[in-house]
Amino acid sequence: MDEERTPHPRPAPAIDTTVSHSARIWDYWLGGKENYEVDRQLGDQIEEVLPDIVQQARADRLFLGRVVRYLAGEVGIRQFLDIGTGLPTVDNTHQVAQGVAPESKIVYVDNDPLVLVHARALLTSTPEGATDYLDADMHDPDAILRGAEATLDFSEPVAITMLGVVWHVTDDDEARSIIGRLMDRTAPGSHLAIAHPTIEITGEKMAEAIRQWNKFGKPPGTHRTPRQIEALFDGLELVEPGVVSCTRWRPEDTRFGEPPETDQFGGVARKP
Repeated sequence: MDEERTPHPRPAPAIDTTVSHSARIWDYWLGGKENYEVDRQLGDQIEEVLPDIVQQARADRLFLGRVVRYLAGEVGIRQFLDIGTGLPTVDNTHQVAQGVAPESKIVYVDNDPLVLVHARALLTSTPEGATDYLDADMHDPDAILRGAEATLDFSEPVAITMLGVVWHVTDDDEARSIIGRLMDRTAPGSHLAIAHPTIEITGEKMAEAIRQWNKFGKPPGTHRTPRQIEALFDGLELVEPGVVSCTRWRPEDTRFGEPPETDQFGGVARKP
């Protein structure tokens, strides 16, 4: 697939600008422009409660880059399924993966109408590789897998990234079921990456920020402990250093020591 590939034809999606939404608030925190006043108001409101939320959003984005470089570089994976894509920004999954291995294939998945509007920005690709976009819901993993089969070969290893999205599945059993159904379909050597909010670092500030989110934004979300996040990887082999603050997952070496922790924790695991 090349940059002429477009999402399947469909009517222009309806965008509700009266209710804040996860992808648009995240875009605001990352310095993007694809957000509305309602998103900026809630984003500012949460930042008042939790001043380092912007740092957390950026830490999550940098985590994505390190994870994809690790998987495409050290592990040698050439297929990526990015679930909960969010709005296009710098260093999207295909840019990072194809920067390492131009033949990489990437499928993005999201169900935010505004993300769909901007999906074409995610469909550029190197001539050797491919990108695609699915308008699908994380709660229906079977539909995601069916759609992804048009681009990805599930008989070969696939990296599934779920960064900042599993917290929107508030029931632990459902979260494990979704992840299990996705990983059951993948080949040995496939990997799963998750980033998820905790209250380990800022405690009540983060808990209150999530309460504010659930009161005024959508979809709702929940924090989990590092142990609960580890449980989402059951049946897989966690890659070192395990589930840690995203800032401390294989950070770049600097002379300033370890980076400060944030309440975005993440990990990567391999399917044996």
